[in-house]
Amino acid sequence: MNLDLNEEQKLIQDTARDFAAAELEPAAAGLDQGQDNRIFFTNLKKLAELGFMGLNIKDEYGGSEAGVVAFSVAMTEIARACAATAVTVSVNNMVGEVIQALGNDEQKKKYIPKICSGDFPAGAFALTEPGAGSDPAGMTTTAVRDGNDWILNGSKIFITSATYAGVFVVWAVTDPKAPKGKGVSTFLVEGGTEGLLVGKTEEKMGQHASSTNELLFQDCRIPGNALMGQPNDGFRVAVGELAGGRIGIGSLGLGIGLAAMDYATKYSLERAQFGRKICEFEAIQWKIADMYTRLEAARLLLMNASFKKEQGRSFSKEASMAKVFATESANLACYEAMQILGGYGYTRDFPIERYTRDARITTIYEGTSEIQRLIISREILRSFGGR
Repeated sequence: MNLDLNEEQKLIQDTARDFAAAELEPAAAGLDQGQDNRIFFTNLKKLAELGFMGLNIKDEYGGSEAGVVAFSVAMTEIARACAATAVTVSVNNMVGEVIQALGNDEQKKKYIPKICSGDFPAGAFALTEPGAGSDPAGMTTTAVRDGNDWILNGSKIFITSATYAGVFVVWAVTDPKAPKGKGVSTFLVEGGTEGLLVGKTEEKMGQHASSTNELLFQDCRIPGNALMGQPNDGFRVAVGELAGGRIGIGSLGLGIGLAAMDYATKYSLERAQFGRKICEFEAIQWKIADMYTRLEAARLLLMNASFKKEQGRSFSKEASMAKVFATESANLACYEAMQILGGYGYTRDFPIERYTRDARITTIYEGTSEIQRLIISREILRSFGGR
């Protein structure tokens, strides 16, 4: 088994690493503290020009057609520098992929090139609702046919990039009499559509440069051709796309964890106590050994899930395994890194406290750790003949 990246994947990894170091890392702390975010949008545009907004999108729609493994390694390198940028890139790729998988020719040609090129600063994925988070089948947003149009009513929450998204992939109930999860359809709604209101911006613990908002649909009229795929088949699509999104967030978590441990390890080579560099103490050495071992295991789980998706094979269980392990390892790595720095790690003079805040959400969005464990156990039990 060859676990090495091919030449294209290495090039993408190197390009992402170089860009992150030169452009993203210098701006990350300022963006986190609320400084002028125009540089955030400038960097998104530059990433689009480098091909990072459509890594698993076909060339005919403006994508890089580099595959899922390339997407994973790129996400890791971008997240090492700026998690807020990384989550935007991850969601953009996911929006492009769902339109590519489900949209008709007209929809693909209209929207995907704008996402890939940066003409749209971002795309957004509108699934979660106040009463439907871990249980998206419980959504209540509705889409009702009115002549040739659809009328949307309801609300969504925690929508990444909502304030500047050019297009939203929206899920809504189209058959309220159908069994739970069976009467849901998928729509494309352009930003600025009348009746689509972007609500309050959440004040978050971390990833501050990435906007997260409530969406309100108030008699929002969209054309009949805004429907993607078959009516009432949207929930199945949402579940499949969330599995792919978990590779992105797992890779993001890995990047944050690596950034934290890299910083802490370098610090341990310089910091002296009791007349010795702290890296010479076994307590510090074990933290370094344990965390890098966990992060390497996370990388391998992500590569396995990415490879299976790229090959068109079943990958839901593997994506959940990778996501839960990578994101929980990232959180642990940040705490251990802070412990290595001691009191300095708790201050804004050093980046560890930012990494720690940025990492915390990774075990929650794109499916909580608890949901990942449910998915994993369900797949395992099914393989043993369970229901």
